Amino acid sequence: MAKGVDWSKRADYVRKRHAIETSWADEAVQDAYAVWQRPDPASRSGRSVRVVGYSVTAGSIPTVILVSPVVGDDEHPDGDWWGTNAWFSNQSDRRTYVEVDDE
Repeated sequence: MAKGVDWSKRADYVRKRHAIETSWADEAVQDAYAVWQRPDPASRSGRSVRVVGYSVTAGSIPTVILVSPVVGDDEHPDGDWWGTNAWFSNQSDRRTYVEVDDE
């Protein structure tokens, strides 16, 4: 699974709104045990992907929202995905991650 994420448009927002560093989000996306939900169950458009994975540096489990580069024809990310949002996982996402990891 491709895992390069371009945060150029949303890094400041994610940092200010959710106190998440994009490097932590990248670690979660690259986690070998990350749970990829396609599409994101909360997506209205069905175009985003939710990734729940572990960040060693943050010592926590961030939830990361990615959008495929094929969504916009005019501009392409410097990577495999556009990073659009990230936050520390709620109980439900943490449980999903742990349950998959336990299997």
